[in-house]
Amino acid sequence: MAKGFFITGTDTNVGKTVLSALLCAALPGTYWKPIQTGATEGTDRRAVIDAAGMEEGETFPESYIFDDPVSPHLAARRAGREIALQDIVVPKRNSNRPLIVEGAGGVLVPVNREHLMTDLMRHVGLPAILAARSTLGTINHTLMSLRCLRGAGIEVRGVVLIGPTNADNREAVERYGEIRVIGEIPVLPQINKQSLLNVFAGQFVREAFQ
Repeated sequence: MAKGFFITGTDTNVGKTVLSALLCAALPGTYWKPIQTGATEGTDRRAVIDAAGMEEGETFPESYIFDDPVSPHLAARRAGREIALQDIVVPKRNSNRPLIVEGAGGVLVPVNREHLMTDLMRHVGLPAILAARSTLGTINHTLMSLRCLRGAGIEVRGVVLIGPTNADNREAVERYGEIRVIGEIPVLPQINKQSLLNVFAGQFVREAFQ
């Protein structure tokens, strides 16, 4: 099993947290979100714990956490702080379970005055998995995100489409993005450990995570 993966997305609220919970349940993995904004609405770490049926000790505390539900650079500025990449230290683990790292927003979200989310990805040093919507507009957003990731020198392990099944969009993403769709997450009436395990078993390419 790989050391871990950085879960990024084509946009905010695209489904990174659900994908992170799925991988934590299925691989199984440990979870870390270096930068959390919008904490007044709850944290993604708590959402992953609940969805994947994890213990608190299987996750790691955020390096930065802010209340405002805005971009990291703006949330930090409003809090009178500035995010420093050198202060974001990858957690030390006592097991061989892969580390699932969840980003904030899309691939070019600003982290501070100089750095973007792609800089944080390089800092963490794990291959990326790109979460993308399956619906209208995803081709453009996914291809642009892939170009940004590759231009930043980041290894992209694959794309995961989230939402109603759309074979045409999947084919276009794979063809024009020269990338493999390694999983699909349909609309789930309930999100819990068993439903996530069922999706991984039926909709994901397990060898992509080796």
